[in-house]
Amino acid sequence: MMLVTAFVFALLLPGGGSPASAADKTLGSPEIRFSFEHPQLDPAAYTLVVREDGSGHYRSTPGPNSGPGVDGYGSAPSERDIIIRDPLLANIFQTARSHRYFAMDCEATDTRIAFTGKKTVAYAGSDGNGQCSYNWSHDKELNQLADNFMAVAYTLYEGNRLALEHTHNRLSLDAELAALQDAVKDRRAMEIENIAPVLEAIASDPAVMNRARNRARALLNSETGKH
Repeated sequence: MMLVTAFVFALLLPGGGSPASAADKTLGSPEIRFSFEHPQLDPAAYTLVVREDGSGHYRSTPGPNSGPGVDGYGSAPSERDIIIRDPLLANIFQTARSHRYFAMDCEATDTRIAFTGKKTVAYAGSDGNGQCSYNWSHDKELNQLADNFMAVAYTLYEGNRLALEHTHNRLSLDAELAALQDAVKDRRAMEIENIAPVLEAIASDPAVMNRARNRARALLNSETGKH
């Protein structure tokens, strides 16, 4: 299937995608970097870098209490290449350019909002540069931008968990996939194609219960139907 050849789900291995052109590499393809930090969460920090051609990279650091939990395992540092597609790709670059390349104050300093994590957005390109950090902003587009990046990161986190469960605890897959389906429906998980290989592996494994295999197929079919 095309998804398998287009994406490789593995830590420290590339996820595929179209390489930047020679001109882009010479001039420096515009890129947006999103970083998230929250010491009480797992992962405690991660960074997503997305270039305008859709190629990108993800790196995460586990939280201080991310050791083995009730499921027998915790998270580990993760690093991999990713692909971001339209309409999300176009939206994040449009937001950057309509917000002065993030060369502005983002934080709503006059409003008391519970800490939900430090978000930092940065733009670098021949057309502009900028960076700002915030917990929460008065600007709805900036809050939505953070939500979208966090949804992509959540997808990658779930992909790692599914890969572990497929190897070590197949009985947990149905509940994990059901939670991922709910997250996709609520747009708390986005760009599912980045974890297509692990979904394909689950869907094609006769040792996995049929309900979980069907959930994996449904996730694959819902994503491919968008393109």
